[in-house]
Amino acid sequence: MRKATITRNTAETRIEVAIDLDGTGTYDNRTGVGFFDHMLDQLSRHSLIDMTIRATGDLHVDDHHTIEDTGIAIGQALTKALGDKTGIRRYGNFLLAMDDALVRAALDLSGRPYLVWNVDFPSARIGGFDTELVREFFQALATHGGISLNLARLDGINSHHIAEAAFKAVARALREAVEPDPRMSGALPSTKGAL
Repeated sequence: MRKATITRNTAETRIEVAIDLDGTGTYDNRTGVGFFDHMLDQLSRHSLIDMTIRATGDLHVDDHHTIEDTGIAIGQALTKALGDKTGIRRYGNFLLAMDDALVRAALDLSGRPYLVWNVDFPSARIGGFDTELVREFFQALATHGGISLNLARLDGINSHHIAEAAFKAVARALREAVEPDPRMSGALPSTKGAL
């Protein structure tokens, strides 16, 4: 069963994440940050990972802690659901076009977290949402999911489209990486003997 539930409680946030890697992209995400919920819905739908998230945080301060801690909890849930990673494809990549935006995502579920971030935004805000927090989310996801993640904006003039393309590109790359590889059934995708 490639499912996991993670609960993360701190002085700043309370987060609960439930995922199913073998889902259909069903989602029910409520963080109190509207644009972020929209991005999490995209992450679930396009990865085909069922995702239910409940987050309450110190939004009276700003959205930073809620978004970062949600990324941490999703990363931890991915790690738990993947187990020892036997039989998965491990690698994934996707080049996603959305209107004016073009974003490339490539990732490795290596257990060695690293984020390469070549995404800039033409505006500091998308409505009331701080565009800096997109990077914070992916940094937390990569770190706590043990993911080597490379993201690059290749084109785009609209910040909303760029952010959404990034979430969708990562979703499609994740979909590929977590899928069972029919040629690797029962085998670990590494010469090291561990991931």
